[in-house]
Amino acid sequence: FGGRTRLREEAKAEEVVARLLDYGQQVEGLLRNASTHAAGVVIGDRPLDKLVPLYRDPRSEMPATQFNMKWVEQAGLVKFDFLGLKTLTVIQNAIEQILESGRSLDLAADGTKLYEPDHGTENDIGLIPLDDEKSYELYAKARTVAVFQVESSGMMDALRRMKPTCIEDIVALYRPGPMENIPQYCDVKNARAERERLHPSIDHILDETQGIIVYQEQVMQIAQEMAGYSLGGADLLRRAMGKKIQEAMDAERPKFLEGAAKNGVDKKKAMEVWNLLDKFANYGFNKSHAAAYAVVSYQTAWLKANHPVEFMAGVMNCDLHLTEKLDVYANEVRRGLEIEIVPPCLNRSEATFSVRDQKLVYALGALKNVGVEAMKLIVEARGDKPFVNVFDLARRVDLKRVGKRPLEMLARAGAFDQLDPNRRRIFQSLDGLTAYSAAIHEQRASAQVSLFGEAGDDLPEPRLSPVDDWLPNERLDQEQTAIGFYLSGHPLDDYAPALKRKGLMNLADLQVKAEAEGAAIARVGVVVSALQERKSGRGTRFFRMNISDPTGQVSGMALFPDDFETVRKVFEQTTQVVMTLEARFNEGQFDPIARSVAPIDGIVDAATAGLNVMIDDEGAVPMVQSVLERFKDDQSIRTRGEVCLTALAVPLPDAVQDVTVSIGDGWPVSPQIKGALKSLPGVV
Repeated sequence: FGGRTRLREEAKAEEVVARLLDYGQQVEGLLRNASTHAAGVVIGDRPLDKLVPLYRDPRSEMPATQFNMKWVEQAGLVKFDFLGLKTLTVIQNAIEQILESGRSLDLAADGTKLYEPDHGTENDIGLIPLDDEKSYELYAKARTVAVFQVESSGMMDALRRMKPTCIEDIVALYRPGPMENIPQYCDVKNARAERERLHPSIDHILDETQGIIVYQEQVMQIAQEMAGYSLGGADLLRRAMGKKIQEAMDAERPKFLEGAAKNGVDKKKAMEVWNLLDKFANYGFNKSHAAAYAVVSYQTAWLKANHPVEFMAGVMNCDLHLTEKLDVYANEVRRGLEIEIVPPCLNRSEATFSVRDQKLVYALGALKNVGVEAMKLIVEARGDKPFVNVFDLARRVDLKRVGKRPLEMLARAGAFDQLDPNRRRIFQSLDGLTAYSAAIHEQRASAQVSLFGEAGDDLPEPRLSPVDDWLPNERLDQEQTAIGFYLSGHPLDDYAPALKRKGLMNLADLQVKAEAEGAAIARVGVVVSALQERKSGRGTRFFRMNISDPTGQVSGMALFPDDFETVRKVFEQTTQVVMTLEARFNEGQFDPIARSVAPIDGIVDAATAGLNVMIDDEGAVPMVQSVLERFKDDQSIRTRGEVCLTALAVPLPDAVQDVTVSIGDGWPVSPQIKGALKSLPGVV
């Protein structure tokens, strides 16, 4: 221990070192911080403060013990682990959504009878059938986003290999021991491999798990059948495994081998079986533990397979303020389940996620910097009577109580669209609207009544800001700021055909490829946000950013460029780029790293075809002209060599067919301009 000798010498030579070591010895072994078990609950026969010291955990309304999990038992308290609490809340939320729609659990949204419950048990999730084909099909296809315990890529891969057909498969999958046993289990189940037989005396014990030791109960049975253990002795062996006490396991080995020999088992075979049991002790769980989790997992799978909208609403309400999770779930709703999401709307949305006409209605309270309680003020004031316009909203809701920041986020997200489609006008008029609303509600509070109606009705409506709306890409950027991801569209939607023609991949396909092959490299068109410049511990400069495309989003991705300044200039010019991404899975999570960056325009220009604009209302022509003239002199567009718009197809009164009108040369068209044109009323 030369290091210790060196420390002693340093302490003798330097007073500061001696003092530092003295302080270190004083704090050594002390608890650094308090942490709370995720689901540990203790129960006593009297108030807990009479038995153990307590403290207030700032993250919970419940008091917490200052004793750890071992000390509370020694203090005489009973300790329970209530696991899966969040998932139980998800299930309850989903059931409530189903009941609010006027259905019971046994009825699908289209009226199909899912099963025949006993009278009075229609809404008992614990009594749903465990042989539902749609649920096992969902498992087999690994469509398990938001399904309890099987969301990781590793579990999804295991599900595809296993193709579960019964609840016993799910139980075995949840705690199947080392990962190397999963392929063997799956191959034997699906007749791709022969089952291994250990010994005639115990093979029947492993029938349900394809010849593999999976549960502690099987260990107990093997000890009884092969080595003559009593039931009590087998339970002691199980306890040694459960506590993972190697000394206790080592003490059991001679007893097991001796018992096996008495039963005529060859010593070599007995040792082989014991080694399997000993290895199993490192990861074994009892079947009841695995079964409890598997049943909860099955319940979530059943809800997703048979009541998908209500289930996803319940899931998203449990992660209301976790933007990254909401993005994943929203993608699953739209692409995986092909369910429409209704964007945030003051006249349709609730404070939390809800279901209307089998569509998922986005929650007002899920917007960034918008509290659920503030949104409840709006929802309660709306009641069954939709707001007519923004002035009606201001009269019925005290906007000052809602707050400026939440109102801005509502405007950015498009929640005012039914009241006024010009989001920028609403955004810039919020101060006036809030003052108008505050004056009305102050009058009502002071009981001042007008001769002509309710207090405040005589106040003049404020003038709304006379500005043009944000362009489509600007609207999307504002929406992304409020929601945390792109919901109604994506800035690259108009680029997608050109990017595909150039052989680029999207994030969703890259993820699938990386998951299937272990790693993958591809060029992907993305939008960059939350860009930060960082320095590594070695002083290397790199970028940290979020990226997204129409199929998904990745947060916190790193880019270590060879030429930092060149890449910085690219990001200064545009947030829409083509990246070469190297993707792999890290602890079950999609983890791409950027290797190179280039502006997206050069890629798109080479693949862009000509463009005509179809108009079904001749009144749209002036609006098209206004958009084109706004961009005509934009040198950043003209110098990129993009395609030019040359003709409009316009309907004329009493004409047999549309008339194509040439508008001359020199009208540049970028994807941004194309999006602006598509957003105009009358342009098809």
